[in-house]
Formats: sequence, C-alpha cells, structure tokens
Amino acid sequence: MPSYKLTYFNGRGTAEIVRLVLAAAGMEYEDVRLEQDQWPELKPNTPMGQLPILEMDGTMLCQSNSIARYVAKLAGLAGKTPLDQARVDMVMDGMVDMGNKFAYEIYYEKDEDKKAEKKKDYVEKYVPQFFSSLNKLASDGGYFAGDELTLADIAFYNMVTMVNPYLEQPLSLDGFPNLEKVVDNVTSNPGIAKWLKERPETPY
Repeated sequence: MPSYKLTYFNGRGTAEIVRLVLAAAGMEYEDVRLEQDQWPELKPNTPMGQLPILEMDGTMLCQSNSIARYVAKLAGLAGKTPLDQARVDMVMDGMVDMGNKFAYEIYYEKDEDKKAEKKKDYVEKYVPQFFSSLNKLASDGGYFAGDELTLADIAFYNMVTMVNPYLEQPLSLDGFPNLEKVVDNVTSNPGIAKWLKERPETPY
C-alpha cells in the first residue's frame, strides 16, 4: 500500500478538492501545510514550481485537478464508464471556468466600485444562468455522472464553498433542486462529513 503526502499552504485553496476526494475515498495521507517562508526552498524541487503536490512512493504529481482525477480513479470516483468519465471531466472543466471568472473578474480587481459591480453581475446573472445549465446536467438523484458520487459532484460542492466566503451572501441553490441534492450527497458522504467537521480552521 503506497503512502501519500499532500503538500500545500495552510489553507483550503486549490488543494481542498484533493483533500475532499481523499476524504471521500477514505484514503490516509500526510497533510503537509507549509508556511510561506518554507516555500522558496521546496519550489525548485517540484514538477512545475507550484503547489499542491502529491507524493507517493518517490513519485510527485502537481496540478490540483490532475491530482484529484488520479485519486478519484484509484477510489472508483471517476465514473464507471468512458461516457461517465467524460461527464465528470466536463463538469470539472466547468468548475474551472466558474472559478476563473470569479478570480480574474472579481478577486483580483483593485477598483472597489468595479469589483462591486462585477460581483453583482456574477451573483445575479452569471451564476443563475450557469446553475440552470448544471441543474439540467445533474440527475434528480443529485449526481452528475451515473447513479453514485463522483469527482464531478465533489468539484461542484468545492467550488461553491470556495467562492461563498468572498460574497456578501452565499450562492443560492433555490430553484435548482438537483444541485441541492448534489450538495446533500457530497456532505452526507461519511468520509467527507468527517473531514468537514474536523478540518482545520484556516484564513482561506
């Protein structure tokens, strides 16, 4: 049985999707959390000069979604069929779009007036339209691929909870019953429920 070590900073950030999948899978791992002043020494020894990284038996992987997909495949959370796996990837890529739009249009905006305007547009226009599409992709049982929990469901939950702290009010799932069930399915997974209860409180 290989040993796993996940290294990131002391926050949820881009590593949290990996932690959630590991939790869902019930896989034990070493959760290494660096302080900022520890990063320069490690950086030259990483595959692409970035975190998170997952190490197992002398092999190192980077890129959070690639790591998450790898763990999901090991744990049977990547989709049962090639079509299900493609649907998982489709939703994963959609979450990247959702996150990038928030980051580049809102989070990194320096002008507070522009930020407020873009945030309003994001919450009132972009998200409802996007969630409407996602609600149609999810089954009435609350799964994006097949009839059981996959990485796609976890990725949706992770993105919503990643964005919410930066908004005045959490993103609403009212009117999107299938997405509400997706969140319920994720948070009721025993491994994830345990992780959400026990994970460290961090600034981000």
